[in-house]
Amino acid sequence: MRSSLLAGLRVLSTALNLPGPAACLRLASLGATVDKVEPPAGDPMQQFNPGWYRRLHQEVNVRVLDLKTPAGRASMDALLLESDILVTAQRPSALARMGLGARDLAERFPRLCHVAITGHAPPEEEQAGHDLTYLAQAGLLSPPAMPATLFADMAGAERAVTTALALVLARDRGRPARAAFAPLAEAAQWLAQPLAYRLTAPGALLGGGSAGYNVYAAKDGWIAVAALEPHFARALGEALEVAPLDKARLATRFAAESAQHWEAWARARDLPIVALRNPSPPEE
Repeated sequence: MRSSLLAGLRVLSTALNLPGPAACLRLASLGATVDKVEPPAGDPMQQFNPGWYRRLHQEVNVRVLDLKTPAGRASMDALLLESDILVTAQRPSALARMGLGARDLAERFPRLCHVAITGHAPPEEEQAGHDLTYLAQAGLLSPPAMPATLFADMAGAERAVTTALALVLARDRGRPARAAFAPLAEAAQWLAQPLAYRLTAPGALLGGGSAGYNVYAAKDGWIAVAALEPHFARALGEALEVAPLDKARLATRFAAESAQHWEAWARARDLPIVALRNPSPPEE
């Protein structure tokens, strides 16, 4: 559902692939008007996954401009003059070649807030990377399995949104900052903190060590049980007559009924238990 919280805010983007478009879709869903400039070759995401590309750009005005030409740069300048936020995902050196370097933008468009999505923070902002390498650096891979989703890209998109709004707030309060980086590697490091502090390490409290916070095989699938707080753990134990909670005894009980049965059973008792599902695209 589209909000009107950011109505009147204008966003311009040159970001291709995933993090930038995901951030812009989020800003659009909050009410911002979003324009995106794509090169004549288009956005690679349109080839990788046409359905998701359409969803990411459902509320975005896409324009094709060749920023290597004087006409393209003139059209880009007109868009920049009308914009509050610029979202980019190119390397700073590439932006400079297109006339979109940080210093040039600050001089020509003093009201513009620039969010630069990069792989790494300065001084390594030119270093190549992708979601997989950011997760590897953060210790969030379990080879040989591949990640279930693009964690760094999606977390980086949200980081870009908060950075953009912080810049606008600072601008409107008269502060000088007009540009900031949103490094994807830092987003991955942020996601890794529960593991770094050993909270989700194998066998730790949230890493399988708690009977009340675990996954169990049901008669036809799996359930996630999150009875972590004492009142949930106590209620679950009393309802199943398993007190104190014990993984082996809970596994026996849960295996006797279907996953959907346990989800409905838990909902009626205000307990946090759900059946595992496969993700599906949201309705457009």
